[in-house]
Amino acid sequence: MTDKEHTGERIAKVLARAGVASRRGAEIIIAEGRVKVNGKRIDSPALNVGPGDKITLDGKPLAEPEAPRLWLYYKPLGLVTTARDEKGRETVFDSLPEDMPRVLSVGRLDINSEGLLLLTNDGGIKRRLELPSTGWVRKYRVRVKGNPKDDDFVGLRKGVVVDGERFAPMDIGIDRMQGANAWLTIGIREGKNREVRRAMESIGLVVNRLIRVSYGPFRLGDMEPGAVEEVKARVLRDQLGLGNATPSQDPKARPKRTRN
Repeated sequence: MTDKEHTGERIAKVLARAGVASRRGAEIIIAEGRVKVNGKRIDSPALNVGPGDKITLDGKPLAEPEAPRLWLYYKPLGLVTTARDEKGRETVFDSLPEDMPRVLSVGRLDINSEGLLLLTNDGGIKRRLELPSTGWVRKYRVRVKGNPKDDDFVGLRKGVVVDGERFAPMDIGIDRMQGANAWLTIGIREGKNREVRRAMESIGLVVNRLIRVSYGPFRLGDMEPGAVEEVKARVLRDQLGLGNATPSQDPKARPKRTRN
């Protein structure tokens, strides 16, 4: 292996950072023979490139990498958090403002859940925010059917195994009763698939409404369903330590809050 192959970044990652496609999508584009590096067509993503390399896509120079950006999005009920849905259901990405760039979701919310979903144009930010090692708490307002007592949650607060999968200790508080239901505030640190719903089911409670209200320092606040707000570059730098994040667009040019 040459020195050049040891240094730089993978070509698919560079294409993804330029906003061409996801890394997987970039690998497909490369396999189709649409990418040239220094005038030579490539068909494998197993190549590292550096700042001095000239990359073209379909004969045109690759755009400069986009500055890392992050958006808060109030995901409404009934949308799936995938780029495409095999059942033809409407996705989160179908509902975003037309002037939004290509974005990735940080984690997911299932079709029957609502609330805060983070969106980013940067795969590195996505992976970083999804890591349990960040220690960021995801908080949910959860309505369950029944009249639970505080002692019912002792096991979940210590951590449990559900269907062979271990869930880390949860922060759970009972807020109020509402007829035949109870409202809880639940904090988790990993965000495994349907973790809150499955944890509640393991102690005999059925979730009939779930709203994510915060993800680490980012909060839903008074956003309306379908609304999109960009995180200011200064906040992004402060929270993620991104020294190279450039100022976001002028507020007047940012995607406005929308309702679906």
